[in-house]
Amino acid sequence: MSVEDYGKAYKMGRKDYQMRMLMGKQPTLDVLDDILPPKSSYSEMPLGLVQIPVNQIAGTKSAGRSNAFASNFMPIMSEKSEFASKWIRLSISHEEEGIRDPVKAYEYMNRFYILEGNKRVSVLKYFGAVSIPGSVTRLIPKRTNEKENKIYYEFLDFYDVTQINDIYFSKEGSFSALIECVGKKPGETWTDDEKMNLRSLYNRFCIEYEAVGGNKLPITEGDAFLSFISLYGYETLLDQSVQQLHELITSCWEEFELRSKGMGVELKMDPSTEKKNIISQLLPVNWANKKLKVAFIYEKQPSTSAWTYAHELGRLHLEQTFPDEIVTVSYGDVTQENADQVLEQAIAENCDIIFTTTPPLAKASVRAATLHPKVRILNCSLGTSHRYIRTYYARMHEAKFLMGAIGGSLAENNLLAYVADYPIYGTIANINAFALGAKLVNPRARVKLVWKSLKDQNIYEKLARTNADCIAGQDMLLPDDASRCFGLYQMDGEYTRSLAMPLWHWGKFYEKLIRTVMDGTWKRDDDAGTGKAINYWWGMSSGMVDVVFSKNIPIGTKRLVELLKQSICTGAFSVFGGILYSQDGIVQDNPNRILTPDEIVTMDWLAENVIGTIPKEDRFDDTAKPVISQQGVDTTKG
Repeated sequence: MSVEDYGKAYKMGRKDYQMRMLMGKQPTLDVLDDILPPKSSYSEMPLGLVQIPVNQIAGTKSAGRSNAFASNFMPIMSEKSEFASKWIRLSISHEEEGIRDPVKAYEYMNRFYILEGNKRVSVLKYFGAVSIPGSVTRLIPKRTNEKENKIYYEFLDFYDVTQINDIYFSKEGSFSALIECVGKKPGETWTDDEKMNLRSLYNRFCIEYEAVGGNKLPITEGDAFLSFISLYGYETLLDQSVQQLHELITSCWEEFELRSKGMGVELKMDPSTEKKNIISQLLPVNWANKKLKVAFIYEKQPSTSAWTYAHELGRLHLEQTFPDEIVTVSYGDVTQENADQVLEQAIAENCDIIFTTTPPLAKASVRAATLHPKVRILNCSLGTSHRYIRTYYARMHEAKFLMGAIGGSLAENNLLAYVADYPIYGTIANINAFALGAKLVNPRARVKLVWKSLKDQNIYEKLARTNADCIAGQDMLLPDDASRCFGLYQMDGEYTRSLAMPLWHWGKFYEKLIRTVMDGTWKRDDDAGTGKAINYWWGMSSGMVDVVFSKNIPIGTKRLVELLKQSICTGAFSVFGGILYSQDGIVQDNPNRILTPDEIVTMDWLAENVIGTIPKEDRFDDTAKPVISQQGVDTTKG
């Protein structure tokens, strides 16, 4: 049979050889000697006996044997050659006794190159071996700022504590994210059981992932694996059977495709104005004969959370706007721990549309959407890239800019304070927009940044120490809260003078979204050709964001702000247009350029007139961590 095996292996090699030739690629094995930089650019480290993953064997150390194999390590020498005879004898030995002698190899940038034992690799790979024992020497390049080099050094740190070389990524920070998903800390020692569990789950995932075509996607299996465990939870997946893993991988296939395209999020900046054609206007809408059932899922209760209360007002707005077309239901006190059960309950109660109103509920939303693709599920977050759900948020920075302009014009000592909650997507843009608005009307204006959710602090004492003449506090309060310390205000001893407040008009958003479902235009936002996740990010022009003025605003200031608002709504003025300076220097030097939506969303710098920093995640209290973990900006600079 070994002669026949060689014939099959030979055909596999020739097919791979010819295909790569047609594609203009090197048809034979890569040669490490042709890839290595000068010897002074790397160091050597013996690793001893290592299980080498077969799919990470890239080639051979020297050119001597490279032309005997196609790039897939299958033979391409004639079946009558001496090489073929040796391959056949080795194949017979493997079938009768098993190949036990380790190969010798070099590892460079997590790819392995065989010094001795190329035929052993070829035979074992033909018979489907997953790994091959080898005596390995690691070649470590010097540190550089190149992306691949940074990822490799992250891998080295990961390998130091796990001795796992199977997993690799294409993005920086992924090894740290994996360690966090597993529940370990950077540099923490792993037990043998922990290493075995991770390797076992990863190998089972790879088998099922490849079975459904994962090897055709241009991402590493590690990239797909990290996305998978981030969504479903590492501990949960450890107990899943092979069949269950297969079903989960199949159900979230679009997520892997989204990652492979690297196209992220498509921001819908304004409500769709596309009109239905005349035929669709005459035909009955699917929802005409039934009431839509819309669910709202809250982390807290409207009576205990101003954020939840704002969304509750949106729900009530829907009921008032569509009394005959929809019915709504709400679920409160939903945590990450019980979110899956609550979502399943809402779906079992025949909800057609589900709004989950905080970022930490995004993952549970995706899990539910993969299992119930006919239910429309939307999560209130910004920058969340999941293909199975849509997300929504407001361009609150437009309103914050106007509030900054009001504060800058009224702060007699040129000092303002801004109270921020968490350093997440959108929040930094809000801070900077407020500072830019203040600077527009008062070049001497400075904004002292105060983070509300830091550990071990008294926020009121900290605000008092800023000596700020105007304070931008939390956006709104609960109905039964007698305090006037919200929005933009001034303190005069014990007296609080309200100036303005930003308005999140969620009802406007929910109304317009529901209309797209009712009139059949919902699907028009979903361009499958782009492969992007959809994020609605509406601003003042949609009516979703506004600023409410108090009677304490001078008429001249009010007229100026109204003019700015109109210019923003029409697109004549952009908050982040023109030359921009951060605390570290110039950000944008083109007076005619406007920051892109993506640049605004992911902003991780503070304007030059902001006094303060973006703290690291570990400085925030426990209430902040789930939100920061879900959609936090880079806090390594704090």
